[in-house]
Amino acid sequence: MPKTVSYVIATPVLASLDIEKSVEFFCSKLGFSEIYAEQGSYGIVSSGLVSIHFWACSDRRIAEATGCRIGVQGIEELFERCSGHGIVHPNASLATAPWGNKEFGILDPDGNLVTFFEPGSA
Repeated sequence: MPKTVSYVIATPVLASLDIEKSVEFFCSKLGFSEIYAEQGSYGIVSSGLVSIHFWACSDRRIAEATGCRIGVQGIEELFERCSGHGIVHPNASLATAPWGNKEFGILDPDGNLVTFFEPGSA
């Protein structure tokens, strides 16, 4: 009988036109810490158990077609921070989704959609 697999964590890898700019954005606007940044190659930021990796990309259309979802605690506070920075996506303000999560989205400088959610009950 096969063993049961238990997935523990996922790490998004987003397209970046400028690694240093991506790392700086996530650190200054969202409170992440820089782990690694090599311009034209690869970058990593981290906050708690969440890490986001960036790969160097020269085609903005790729980044604009990419996104990820990040679970958080304290979504109202994060929403206020992001609103203050003017980075909340105009079509993705804080709302409760039909499946029960509170969520909102931002666009990073490269056009990646990052949706933050706080689990709720449907």
